[in-house]
Parts: sequence; structure tokens; C-alpha cells
Amino acid sequence: MKFGKWLAQLMLLAVIVVAVVPAGQAGAAASAAADIGIFLDGEKIKSDVSPFVIPKQNVTMVPLRVISEGLGAGVDWNQSTKTVTINDANTTLMMTNGRNYAVVNGSNVVLDASVQARAGRIMVPLRFVGEQLGLVVNWDQTSRTISLLTVNTVPGEPGDGSGHGSGNGQTLNGAWVSSVYNLDWPSAASYGKSQKQKEEFVALLDELQGIGLNAVFVQVRPAGDALYPSSLVPWSKFLTGQQGKAPDYDPLAFMIEETHKRDMEFHAWFNPFRASVDAKTDTLAANHVSKLHPEWIVNSGGKPYINPGIPEARQHIIDTIMEVVSGYAIDGVHLDDYFYPSSGAFPDEAAFNAYNPGGLTIGDWRRENINSFVQSLSDSIHAVKPQVRFGISPFGVWRNKAVDSTGSDTKASVTAYDSMYADVRTWIKQGWIDYVNPQIYWSLSFSAARYDKLVDWWAQEVRGTGVDLYIGHSPYKLGTAEAGWQSSQEIINQLLYNKQYPEVKGDVFFSAKDLRRNPLGIMEALRTFYLSIL
Repeated sequence: MKFGKWLAQLMLLAVIVVAVVPAGQAGAAASAAADIGIFLDGEKIKSDVSPFVIPKQNVTMVPLRVISEGLGAGVDWNQSTKTVTINDANTTLMMTNGRNYAVVNGSNVVLDASVQARAGRIMVPLRFVGEQLGLVVNWDQTSRTISLLTVNTVPGEPGDGSGHGSGNGQTLNGAWVSSVYNLDWPSAASYGKSQKQKEEFVALLDELQGIGLNAVFVQVRPAGDALYPSSLVPWSKFLTGQQGKAPDYDPLAFMIEETHKRDMEFHAWFNPFRASVDAKTDTLAANHVSKLHPEWIVNSGGKPYINPGIPEARQHIIDTIMEVVSGYAIDGVHLDDYFYPSSGAFPDEAAFNAYNPGGLTIGDWRRENINSFVQSLSDSIHAVKPQVRFGISPFGVWRNKAVDSTGSDTKASVTAYDSMYADVRTWIKQGWIDYVNPQIYWSLSFSAARYDKLVDWWAQEVRGTGVDLYIGHSPYKLGTAEAGWQSSQEIINQLLYNKQYPEVKGDVFFSAKDLRRNPLGIMEALRTFYLSIL
């Protein structure tokens, strides 16, 4: 989208956006609505009708008069139907007085508040409209100001002239492909049908590449098993319906070949310490780790984990990963955040007593177990194939500032360091990983863990370390009731926000199926975005 300069004479009809006032402050906002200031790219916008807050919805309403010309958007008010139509090159937005939804590119999107008439002016919800048109919208409660930023004015780092990723336009744009529970690939309907599985994967790749993605992160070891022939673990049941039953082809070899045909990267995704998806053992193959080494298994929350506190168990996982590194032309080894469970009891007292010569606390001991695993795996990968990149996708919040002054300005109830014992900062500083891919699955308006605050923190964390930063996004939340997910523009605004940081070298979406079902037109939005940066 191209943005023009703002003209001195604004149209009588213009557009605006939703500034959601933090919960609990609606009353104060309502009583002093007249002092709300609105700034566009640093310049205050004057209005003959003051913005006002609808208290129960906590939505700021503003006159439709500010941004149409600057964004190249057209604005029309139909008095007979009481409908506002706003459109630019990518978006057509319609809101009708009295309706609790907008129509965005033909799809209905629920509104907290719709268009209203007040003092002879048409008023619209600020953040909603602005984000639909590609603005970054920020509310500052202390100064009671709303800042609207066009893409080319989002603050950048000194010397950052081009923006996205590495600055050369070549970023990693990927999707996670889950095999567990047959979520993304292969389908349960394809059990034992190799040709159908191949056709499904080809279609998946073509659709993902069609929207501008150039990498897939495929879950090749979903439940202590494998989507490839292994001498250490059984065949996955998600291929044939029965664990240990072999398909008539090598799925991993096929997937890598098809991915590379399209000049896309293939990262082999492993769940490190998941033993199985449930505690049942009767359907597990004889060579599954739960049967071969029950002494390694810890049950927590009804699920079995391979105990990270046992050195031999950690080495077993490394050995299974190295089978893939040595035997296949993968581009990367990728781990998710399946370390210690984030909640519930984890009865590992026996291992704690047996393998803790330094007398560490339970928390520090668990973190040291994961650190040892990450370092050993990194050394193993790079000794065999230095060109294979090793990355981890931790939970999006490392620590909250309230607990650690060097943490992020968030109030998350779960954190990577304290809940999963994942000391990501050490992995980055020691150079054990080549990239970090935090799962920042919250919107720009989610107060407890805002997307922008977390990107700021992670970009600072990797700066100068040589570790690349990819951001994990959550298209699966589009269309849900959680704050900020009522439009696909939320994802686009997140990608736009990333452009200010040269440390951000790519984006990964969870998951493939949630892109392919195209909620709120996200596929078209991503295609337009990625084409615009080529």
C-alpha cells in the first residue's frame, strides 16, 4: 500500500480507528473525553467535534474526517441507509448505524461499536478503522493520546533504511505443519494411502508458497515416534493409524524433495520431551520409549514426558534428532517449547536427588538440564553438518519485569524461564542456537502481553549476538473474541511493526491449516503484503 503525504485541507469526510481504553479506566475516559488528543505521524489532528468514549464498550469514537486522503482511501456516507463505506486498494469496509458488525472485503466482522451520528458529524470507532487501513494505533493512558502511525513513519533503528528482516528483502516466511493428531498433514482420511498423503502435501506446499511463504517447519517426531524410518523409535501412528506400522514410502524424504523443488526451506520440527499424547500404553509399539525405558517417564497432567533430568534420556532424544541430521538434506532442526510442562506437578524427585551433585535448587537444576540438552544438541548438529541451522521456538514471554527488571513489560501468568525452565537468554548469549522463534501469540491491543512490547524485548535480546529472530504469529486466533483478533489486518500490522527491527529476519505462522482455511481473508492479506516487499 502506498501512502501519500497529508494534505493541508482535509476532506469533510475522513476515517478513523478504535482506541480501546484499558479495562477499569472507562469511567475516567468518559468524564474527560474532550481532552483525548489524536496525533497522526506526530502532528495533532484538530476536530470540531471532540472524540468521546462509549463507557461500557471502552471504545473511542472520532469524527470521520482525518485520514482518507493521506492513505488514498475513499469515504462515502449514504444517508438513506446510514452506511459509511471506506475503501483503498486492498480494503473495502462498510459500517451501518445500528449494526454490531462491519463488512470487510465481503466478510462480516463483529464490532464493539458501530458508526454513529453526533453533533452533525459521523463518528466511527478509531482503532478498528485505522487498523483496517494499515495504520499502527497506540493508546497512551498517561498522556491520554492516540497515536496513528503510517507504515513509512514507524520508528526505525538508526541506519535502518529498508526495513523488513535482514534489509535485503530475503526473509524467512514460514508455517508450522503439525502432524500430531493429523492437524495439518497428513489427514486421518489418508491413513495407509501414500498417494493421497503425497497429493495432500503437494497441495499444502503450493498454497503456502502461493501466499508468499518460503519455508515449512514440519513436525517429524510428534509423539516419541517418527515420520521417517528410524532404528531408534517407531513409525508414527499418524501415517497409518497404527504406531509401528510402516508406510510404503519415506514421507520425510518425499517432503524434503518437494519442498526443495519449490526453493523453499525444510526445517525438521521435533517435540523434545513429549513421550506420547496420553498416558495409554496399550497401543504403543514395542520399541516406544515408554515401553523400553519406563524409568525415564514422568506423568504430568495426564501426559507422559521423557524426564529431562536423566542424562541418558536426554542423549536418547539427541540421538533420534541426529538420525535426521545425518540422513536427510534438511535446512534446519527446530524445537518447540515442549520442555517441562508449564503447570501441574512434575514428580522428578528421584532424578533430582540422583543427578544434582552441585546441590542446585529444583528450578535451577531443571534449567541446567535443559541448558545441557540444548548445548549438547547444538554441538552435535554443527559437528556433523555446520550448515544446518538450529533454532528453538520458546513461549513468547521470557520473564515479566515485575519478577526480573530485565524482563519484558508484561503480566503473563506463564513464562518460559519460570514455568518451562527454558533459559532462552543463556542459549542466545552462548550462541548455542542459530535463531530464536518466540511464539508471540497476542495482539497489539492485548494489555497483559502486548505484541509490540514483546517484539521490542526480543529484538533487544538478540541484538549483537548473531542469533536471528523469527517471530511466531497466531492466525488461529483470527475471528475469536480475544482482544485484537477481529480482523486479519492485525497480522499485517504485526508484520509492519517488525519492519523497524533489522534483527527480525522472518515470520512463522501457527499453523498451516489456520492459514489455509483463510479466516477473515488472511491468505489474500498475506499475499498482498509479501508481494509488496519483493
